[in-house]
Amino acid sequence: MLDDETWARLLHTRATDPGAVATAWAGRRRRPLVRGDGRLFLVAADHPARGALGVGADPLAMADRRSLLRRLLTALRHPKVDGVLAGPDVLDELALLGALDGRLAFGSLNRGGLAGSAWELDDPLTAHDPRAIAEQGLDGGKMLLRLDLADRDTRTTLAACAGWVSELARAGLPALVEPLPYRRGTDGDLELDRSEPALVRAVTVAAGLGATSAHTWLKLPSWPGTAAACAASTLPVLVLGGAPTGDLAADLAGWRATLALPTVRGLVVGRTLLYPSDGDVYAAVDAAAKVLS
Repeated sequence: MLDDETWARLLHTRATDPGAVATAWAGRRRRPLVRGDGRLFLVAADHPARGALGVGADPLAMADRRSLLRRLLTALRHPKVDGVLAGPDVLDELALLGALDGRLAFGSLNRGGLAGSAWELDDPLTAHDPRAIAEQGLDGGKMLLRLDLADRDTRTTLAACAGWVSELARAGLPALVEPLPYRRGTDGDLELDRSEPALVRAVTVAAGLGATSAHTWLKLPSWPGTAAACAASTLPVLVLGGAPTGDLAADLAGWRATLALPTVRGLVVGRTLLYPSDGDVYAAVDAAAKVLS
């Protein structure tokens, strides 16, 4: 999928022709956001821009860019995959490779809450911004909203996300908001709060962000409390894959149950499909696509 000649050409273009990126985006053939059965299947690869490179026992699994691009190209070969959610460097590379023609491209906005950092919940815009998403012809923007009521940094991120939702809506573009409840563990480290009340509250907060919710979508985990969270809003929902468990069959079963909820419209899955335990990316993507059918 990314032979030596193509790889060398990409590296040469990167070094000698920065204008090729804009040319690639300008020439990309776009498509409607939803079509057919209204389901969406996006592959997520915005983790590196937040310094989150680990998969399973390998802390640097996503650090090899050629390997990551090969895996993304393999996933995009599947006819059921609608597009990619990634940071600007990854999306620019896929555009240069011609891999986004007729596919959706969602930009990721706030990657500044670096994984494991002291300021992780103060998650500023460090990647795509709403204006660039519109000008480059991307199809929407995703933002991460981690909520911890005991951490004042949450307030800054909350206000920023509200502004980005409004800006994207003014451009007629979808905002994909990922609200996740967090808390500090006994050791002081951030950990997900998987309780139903916390997720429900996160959804109601996310649904009310910005001047209008007309273009807002939610990106939610497949947890026991997800049904109640989805019932708290009429907004369309995409199920996120989360950290790989190593048990794809169990992940698929969980996604299938959540996809049966009336507001759920599809999947956004990254590492679980791009780095499956058996190494067969296409088979993992195909198995997820069948869950959507």
